[in-house]
Amino acid sequence: MKKILLRIFMGIPIGITIGYLITVIISLGYGEGNYLPCSPFLIEQFGNQSHAVLVQLILLVILGGGFGGLSIVWEKDEWSLLKQTIVYGIGIAMIMLPIAYFTYWMEHSIRGFFIYFGIFIIVFIIVWFIQYTFWKLRIKKMNAQVHHE
Repeated sequence: MKKILLRIFMGIPIGITIGYLITVIISLGYGEGNYLPCSPFLIEQFGNQSHAVLVQLILLVILGGGFGGLSIVWEKDEWSLLKQTIVYGIGIAMIMLPIAYFTYWMEHSIRGFFIYFGIFIIVFIIVWFIQYTFWKLRIKKMNAQVHHE
């Protein structure tokens, strides 16, 4: 339990960073040259920018904590890589997608959901592949060092 709590707290800055990057991407697409710290729809919902940004920050803390806490899945050695990937992917999707909907990072429609979900899946696959390749190369290097000693 202590390990999970530590991972949750370590994940919080990651969640805030992810949210910041999303606001930059949204600003580039819809800001017309201005930085949008959160969705104009979220501002409208909460009445002012400060309240909207605060709510978004709280949700980003939850997002990062969820990512961090769920990372414990990768240490389940008795699970296959496929099972780890599926459990982690579903877990973060269950956290990320409602937050993305609530913060208006996605259009509030079936089409908007599927577009955002598609982007989520693509990013997940890219990050997973990068991590897999990194660890595979690192293990290969460690094995080579063991054989040379």
